[in-house]
Formats: sequence, structure tokens, C-alpha cells
Amino acid sequence: MNYKDYYQLLGVDKKASEKDIKSAYRKLARKWHPDANPNDPKGAEEKFKEITEAYEVLGDADKRKKYDALGADWQRVSQQAEAQRQYRSSRGSEEYYDASGQFGGASGFSDFFDQFFSGVGRRQTTSTFARKGGDLETTIDLTLSEAYNGGKKSVALEIEDACPRCGGSGVLNNAICPQCHGTGRFVQSKRFEVTIPKGVREGQRIRLAGQGSAGSGGGPNGDLYLVVEFKNGDGYERRGDDLYMDLPVSIYSLVLGGEVRVPTMSGDLTMTIPAETQNNKRLRLTGKGMPKPKGGGSGDLYVRLVGMLPTKLGDKERKLFKDLAKLAENGSANA
Repeated sequence: MNYKDYYQLLGVDKKASEKDIKSAYRKLARKWHPDANPNDPKGAEEKFKEITEAYEVLGDADKRKKYDALGADWQRVSQQAEAQRQYRSSRGSEEYYDASGQFGGASGFSDFFDQFFSGVGRRQTTSTFARKGGDLETTIDLTLSEAYNGGKKSVALEIEDACPRCGGSGVLNNAICPQCHGTGRFVQSKRFEVTIPKGVREGQRIRLAGQGSAGSGGGPNGDLYLVVEFKNGDGYERRGDDLYMDLPVSIYSLVLGGEVRVPTMSGDLTMTIPAETQNNKRLRLTGKGMPKPKGGGSGDLYVRLVGMLPTKLGDKERKLFKDLAKLAENGSANA
């Protein structure tokens, strides 16, 4: 990533007034507009984009203040910011909602701009109205049992928000903020008491009102949305509100029938296997699936019977199986 000398790009002095900067930009914008350069529209477009980027920073008081604070120290600050970005990525929080409620990402300008200025908003010089803070979003890991039972859950989450020390500007006392290293963003661990709705599905969002970004001008905080992800299935496969599971049973139970214990989300119960049941047959236990979030009731539990062959047969057992095999052969021959 290369340093961008925005003053040089606009051809103005570092002490230039806001009016001078605006005038220089307008003059260069007319000169390098692609429509005014039909012989080299692509080259003009790149030049036009550069001066637009320069004006985006120098034409805004907050961004210009941060740019001046970077100075010759920009490379060290960039390395610290990159280390923080990699930390966010390792925590699975590379994407985040910024204060405007949009996902953070590339601005269309240079990497230098994206590194230091894409998160710095324009100052609302004429607005003193209360403004609600932006919403934040992260994930929450649940087990299937937690989704089945619902209720309260205390969770510690890594939340990325505007830096509390510099207010998201990246600048503190005319210097780069030492807490966020000029990024304006800060990752911190917060603990929340979350109410898990019974039967919540993967991908659904749980809203924590007032736990998002701080509001401005006395406005309320934004909200925090938790996207549900499941760590494991607790031995079940979920399809909508129904559950599916495999249950190992002896071949004797399949042939002769009998009763077996089945683990369900609400506890073990007894299930009857009809005689001469085929291997891999699925039996349904009505209402033993997941609670339905809307409308009440529950889905079903489908149990696949997986026959387990006996091992380490003794001589007597082996003889009995041979006798059964002969009976089956004779029965086929007499059919």
C-alpha cells in the first residue's frame, strides 16, 4: 500500500483553506473529467478518481484532521491497523455493520483510503437532532438442546463498534488514537443475557434492543442482532421442525419385534418394533421433534433402525445360524 499525498494531488498547500481546496478540486475535476478527454478516457478516469479521493479527505474536516495526524507515521499506524484487521478476521468478524447500518467494505478508492478513511463519516454541521445509533450484527452459537428448551443464556460475544476513546474518528488530541490505531473501530468482549426462543432455527436473528452503536445528539442506541448458528446436532439431523436420528438395534429385535429405548429431546421413551421389520426402516414418533416457533405444537422425530450384526459367535450360535440358513434354503427350494 502506497502513501497518498492528497495535498500534492490537488496542488494546494497544507495550510490551504476549505475554499481553496474546493476551488482546486473543481478546476481539476473539469480538466480530468473523462468526457473532456475523449482521446484517453481511461487515463482521465483514473486521474479523476484520484483527485476525487483527495477531495473526499481534504474537503471533510474530520478526515483532513485525521490525515494531518497521520503524517510520516502512517506506515507504523497502517501495520497496527492491519494487525487489528487480521485479529477481527480470525474471530470471524471481518464483516460488520457500520454506523450507517451498512456492511463495511471497499469504498472504490485506493487501499490507503480504505485503510484509514472509509469508516470516518462526514460531520453533520447543521444537524443537532437526536439520531439513533447504528445496528450491529454478530453470531451466537447454540446447541440443538438449547434451541429445543429455549430460555435464558448468558453469552460473551466479540462486538466490533466505533472506538469508545476517539468516538470512531481515529484521532485523539490531534494524534492517531492509541486504542484503535486510527481505524476508528474497536473489538471488545461484552456479556449479554439472551432469551432463546423455543424452536429457533439456524439463520434466524435474535434482537437485543438498545445494545448496538451509541446514538448521537441524545438519540437512542441502535440494536444488536444475533444470527443463530448450531455447533452440533446432539445426535440429530434437523429438517425444518422435524428431527431425524439413527438407532442401532439388534437383528433379533428386527426379526422378532420388541421394545427399545429411544432418546428424545424431552427424555427417553419406549418404542415398539413390529416383527419382521426391515433394516433401515424409519419409524415416526409424532410430536417429538422441535417446538414450532409459530402456531404451537412440535414437529416429529423419525427414527431409522440400523440392524447390528452379532460378533464373536460361539460354536452353538454359529450352528444355530447354519440351521436357519438351511431352513431358508429348503423353504426356497420347496416354494
